[in-house]
Amino acid sequence: MNTLELSILIPALIAGLLVLATHIPLGIKVLQRGVIFADLAVAQIAGLGIVIAGLFELTDQPVLVQLIAALSALCGAALLTFIEARFNDVKEACIGLTFVLAASAGVLLMSRDVHAGEHLKDLLVGQILWVSNAQLIATAALTSLLLLALRCLPARLQQHSFYALFALAVTASVQLVGVYLVFASLIVPALATYRLIRHRLFFAGMVGITGYATGLLLSASFDLPAGAAIVWAMATVGGVILITMRALKN
Repeated sequence: MNTLELSILIPALIAGLLVLATHIPLGIKVLQRGVIFADLAVAQIAGLGIVIAGLFELTDQPVLVQLIAALSALCGAALLTFIEARFNDVKEACIGLTFVLAASAGVLLMSRDVHAGEHLKDLLVGQILWVSNAQLIATAALTSLLLLALRCLPARLQQHSFYALFALAVTASVQLVGVYLVFASLIVPALATYRLIRHRLFFAGMVGITGYATGLLLSASFDLPAGAAIVWAMATVGGVILITMRALKN
């Protein structure tokens, strides 16, 4: 592997580690709350904010784009809080519908953009191989604040602010890695270790890190789309871990 490939893969791996740092504990909470589609819905709503910023030709103002995406995600978080409070018995259906509506709105807004296909691909699959140092620094700062909140907030307050914290984490990660990897980073490590009680965060972290590292190496070796390769690598690692743990338990 040459120096050029390393200069691309190392920042991409750092981006993955930053995403996993918040998404693994949040993903465990997502499984516990039974709101599996919440991450897709919030990620898509954050992406919708990015699309709107693009329509207003604000892409050269990254701070403003980030603010619009964050406000969009927080609006989505408020909607999901309302759904969970008022329609708890059918919340998964409502959250899934929210995702479809947000995704369809994005397609409609981009329908007159000649580069719509490229923008949509970037939103879904991400551009993890091309993350900038500025993105990494900003994401690292936000990740630190979110981890501090998750650690220090009382459990009751975390319960009420869950969707807000979730929205802020997803806002940053969807611009780094795309909607598909956001979902995989939240769900795969948590799902692969759902039978564990002790050391769950550690093993979930190993699933995520191995998935990102393997996917990036496969992408570089076989010229594959990085985001899709990481999703499959992480799912494969997670599946092997889940099957192995089940076999050992039996």
